[in-house]
Amino acid sequence: MISHYLPYLVFLGAVVGLVGIGFYIRDMVRGDVLPNRVSWLLWSIAPFIGTAAAISDGAMLEVLPVFMAGFCPLLVLIASFITKNAYWKSARGDYGCGVLSLLALVLWWATNSPEIAILFSMASDGFAAIPTLMKSWRFPDTESAAPFLAGLFCSLTSFAAVNAWHFSSVAFPIYLTLMNIALVVIIYRHKIFKNQKH
Repeated sequence: MISHYLPYLVFLGAVVGLVGIGFYIRDMVRGDVLPNRVSWLLWSIAPFIGTAAAISDGAMLEVLPVFMAGFCPLLVLIASFITKNAYWKSARGDYGCGVLSLLALVLWWATNSPEIAILFSMASDGFAAIPTLMKSWRFPDTESAAPFLAGLFCSLTSFAAVNAWHFSSVAFPIYLTLMNIALVVIIYRHKIFKNQKH
């Protein structure tokens, strides 16, 4: 009986994702975090493409967390333009990652396969993450783990809603799970390993 309701966990995941991004935007307004616009812009594009490709290949509820992985960054991006100076100034390397990310999207557009669309949208999202991964490594105080912890929970709810375990249904959620774990560990690494000798 409980298994009948498990797929609906994706809605709880969506709410948690919105709450996490709400905390992040609040911290932006306070000046406590400085998002890298290159990452957040491209994070808002690639998951939407992954969502469309997964739906075209028959995915259902399990694609909601992927959609939220694009919608929540879009909210951050919009807030970064409304809140003065609430963003990290991008360097040349950041734009290079952005170009690679866009190239991955163009390569997807040149094909006509949902699997290739998802693969390239994951590659695009990964390239887009590099500036934020590097910034979080060097300046962890400029980032908050809240949206990534919420994103981790949200992406995990995908697996409760999967009907058929195939590439289109699980590839992007697996990627999102691993990426969110990486970001959380990088941001919290000093607290996690503070009792260990360096």
